[in-house]
Amino acid sequence: MGIKLQPGGRGGRDIGTSLSEINVTPLVDVMLVLLIIFMVTAPLMHSGIGVNLPQAETDSAPADEGLEVTITADRYIHINDDVINLFLLEDRLRSEFYGKERKVVFLRADTDLSYGYVIEVMDIIKKAGVEKVGLVANPKPEKK
Repeated sequence: MGIKLQPGGRGGRDIGTSLSEINVTPLVDVMLVLLIIFMVTAPLMHSGIGVNLPQAETDSAPADEGLEVTITADRYIHINDDVINLFLLEDRLRSEFYGKERKVVFLRADTDLSYGYVIEVMDIIKKAGVEKVGLVANPKPEKK
């Protein structure tokens, strides 16, 4: 029980209690800054493998049941999102397809790569026991 003071003869107030009000202005400021940071960085979080695919008149979108192997212009080989060394590619493909009946690879190669390097990678893919290798290309834009 607090001591009651009666300043100036008016109603008493407990000294032991205090009125606490939460100032939400700093909270709102911090939340707005975080919102802006997330809005700016969200498009940058989309991590894809940048490959300049050749263009073809026919559509060659890969089916859902194959494994995508991507070769970038700087000769990095990717299986899905993992970077694989050329010398370990055969073993990695064998482990990916272990126990699977259907062995299909869709090869995405940058246009700046030499034809010989793409054939070298395809040869390793075939050595790994892959039955079908499909080459992926972008469709040509329609002429108007």
